[in-house]
Amino acid sequence: MTEIKASMSGTAWKLMVQQGDQVEVGDELIILESMKMEIPIETEVEGRINAIYKNEGDFVNEGETIAEIETCQK
Repeated sequence: MTEIKASMSGTAWKLMVQQGDQVEVGDELIILESMKMEIPIETEVEGRINAIYKNEGDFVNEGETIAEIETCQK
């Protein structure tokens, strides 16, 4: 499992994936809103979304886990 963590604090403005979705490196998971800027959080691994810990409108602290990805074995 790979944990995806927030690179900065902000409000979860838009979720781009759902639990069970397949993702590839660079796919957007969530868009955070901070100081009127939209900051996309992207995947760094390929795999399946195992869990999402935030909902739209939730506040996210820097370093907080947003999602878990079950990585693909190659």
